[in-house]
Amino acid sequence: MVNLTLYTVKAVVMLDSDGGRVLAKYFGSDYANPKDQKAFEKGLYDKTKRAPHGEIILFDNQVVLYKFHEDVFFYIVGMPEENEAMLLVILNAFSDAVSMLLRHQISKRVILENLDLVVLALDETIDEGIVLETDPSAIVARVSKPRENLSDVPLSEQTLIQAYQTAKEKFGTALLK
Repeated sequence: MVNLTLYTVKAVVMLDSDGGRVLAKYFGSDYANPKDQKAFEKGLYDKTKRAPHGEIILFDNQVVLYKFHEDVFFYIVGMPEENEAMLLVILNAFSDAVSMLLRHQISKRVILENLDLVVLALDETIDEGIVLETDPSAIVARVSKPRENLSDVPLSEQTLIQAYQTAKEKFGTALLK
């Protein structure tokens, strides 16, 4: 019998065209220390750099799906018994969301300039190995949500700076009336 679990993803890794880490997030205790993570990433890059157009490999007794954009590899790592189609949906959702957020300019430089958006997109897609969302449009909508009007938020729920800004705006509009 297969052990059913919600924890489908073991790692999400983004490497540049030289094998350097752009972003990596590991879930679970398999690669707990940075030394193991670096060794895993080096081996993964060495195995996939010769075939950048491939999509799936078995590496270190794990299923790895990957995609190459300009100069960045996107990797999703799962257990060998994991559904490859589901991992592919996750990989496509995350890479498509990043592409939409970065206006279809996926390069190492652009990703590093917008790392906050990329990390938020990853957090909206996967949390502790559990898939939260597979629709790239929904991920982008959550990440790039416009700031709400602070005057509608009660003062008790605002931070000190937000409360100061709200008071300043209300005082300014009261003077203008």
